[in-house]
Amino acid sequence: MEAGWTTPIDIYCERTDPAYWSEPVNAITNAAFLLAALAAYLRWKRAPGRDGPALALILILTAIGIGSFLFHTFADRWSVLADVIPITIFIYVYFFFAIRRFFAAGRAIALLVTAFFLAGSLVVDAIVPSHVLNGSVSYLPALVAILIVGALVIGQRPDIGWPVLAAGAIFLVSLTFRSVDMAVCDALPLGTHFLWHMLNALTLYILFRVLMDARHASPAA
Repeated sequence: MEAGWTTPIDIYCERTDPAYWSEPVNAITNAAFLLAALAAYLRWKRAPGRDGPALALILILTAIGIGSFLFHTFADRWSVLADVIPITIFIYVYFFFAIRRFFAAGRAIALLVTAFFLAGSLVVDAIVPSHVLNGSVSYLPALVAILIVGALVIGQRPDIGWPVLAAGAIFLVSLTFRSVDMAVCDALPLGTHFLWHMLNALTLYILFRVLMDARHASPAA
């Protein structure tokens, strides 16, 4: 492995040196993602039939917890990829199936809308400096997407729209804690990033439940 891949990354209050266990709270709170994945799996197992997309999301959610743990322990260039890649995959896979199920859209339409979402996200990443909001800018398109989808569907399907909007509100708080982490180091040496893990896990679980529930009310996959 190239030396560059092991270059240390220090972007959170809790980390004070390059040591493996320099972020114990940030590392341990990734268990929230694994608990969310377990709860999702138990719900999936009890549901009638076998929801393939939901199972895929459970596996991705598990990968999010593992990847984030790796980043908050190794904290270098290769582990940051282990952190961000599963999150990115979850966002776009979820969005595709949300369009399918919430709006009964065909595959072609869902793919097209997802492609526009991806393109918009790439534009935001390209024009906004990565250090803004402590690196949280890349998650803003996902927040906007959650709120827009929730608002669009709430009129006809309040049972879907309200939980999606609730997930969006939790995600907004979660993003806030992620964004202010480095800014509060003097007052709170532990930082606030661990709250991002816990609230983000809750957000993803709520979204997962809504997607599973929507399956039985939509002809789409």
